[in-house]
Amino acid sequence: MSKTVLVTGGCGFIGSAVMHDLISASDHVVVNVDKMTYAANPLSVSCFADNPRYRFEKADICDAAALRSIFRRHDPSLVMHLAAESHVDRSIDGPGEFVQTNVTGTFCLLEAAREHFDQLSAVRRSAFRFLHVSTDEVFGSLGPDGEFFEVTPYSPRSPYSATKASSDHLVRAWGETYGLPILVSNCSNNYGPRQFPEKLIPLVILKALSGDPLPVYGKGENVRDWLFVEDHAAALRRILIQGAPGESYNVGGRAERRNIDLVELLCGTLDGLRPRDDRRSYAEQITFVSDRPGHDLRYAMNIDKIERELGWSPEVSFEQGLARTVRWYLDNEVWWRPILERGNLIDRRGLGLACGAA
Repeated sequence: MSKTVLVTGGCGFIGSAVMHDLISASDHVVVNVDKMTYAANPLSVSCFADNPRYRFEKADICDAAALRSIFRRHDPSLVMHLAAESHVDRSIDGPGEFVQTNVTGTFCLLEAAREHFDQLSAVRRSAFRFLHVSTDEVFGSLGPDGEFFEVTPYSPRSPYSATKASSDHLVRAWGETYGLPILVSNCSNNYGPRQFPEKLIPLVILKALSGDPLPVYGKGENVRDWLFVEDHAAALRRILIQGAPGESYNVGGRAERRNIDLVELLCGTLDGLRPRDDRRSYAEQITFVSDRPGHDLRYAMNIDKIERELGWSPEVSFEQGLARTVRWYLDNEVWWRPILERGNLIDRRGLGLACGAA
């Protein structure tokens, strides 16, 4: 049965993957609410801009009046909240914007959703859902062993993860206090097409193609679990439709890699798909740089719950996903070239030199 899904941050990386998934794999009407910050790209959703099931609203989730108006106009049955400031390095240099968007913005969205929910009929209230999309970083850092479970105590260690932890707690509180039918998902590191090139994988790809040094923090021994973004989008749709209100679900790719191993694999993939003119490996461009302050050693997600209760598992292997990602960036210079031409958007950040700036 067709419903209206309101998605925040739909022109961002994960948000645009969700847009593509909902348009192609469901018959829902999709309302994309996006402020269009530096990391949003209209090209990411341009292929269905004229689709009759697609709506776009340029709005800041911190604008309570705008949100109330959007809820009234579109009357959504489902909400998927992805809008967030998400780059850890930027949060170190300027935490204020992260507090504003991730905490205050989530509060404003919750209040708009609660007001909307309260005026729905009993039948529609029973079907309403508010899915808050969060991160594994709220759980802190693991040693060489172990995994994060849905019940793992929170231990955020960066301004970014602290603001996401705060928003997770707000969402759960609105569920407990006001009866809003909420869901929370916590995902591992995403990768894939249309990711803003300040993040590791697209950063390495574009710097490699430009002949620049490929920066690896510390000794490259930090470990992340990598999740192909299209798998993540499918998981979010499954959680939104089938998840039990009040529950949390971990989403991961079961693809742990050390950063240095990931960068070397990227270089090898590029060697095969776009060899350097001198035929030497891109790996020669790897350069070790000073580590990020408070850099978490390792993340790993236990995804038994979503597999057992909702029947979702990642379908794209890491090697397949990485090859598809590299190929996408090679074939879509029209998407990323204007970003590079804007200036220093992919320069090193997160050294704490401007900590406290708004």
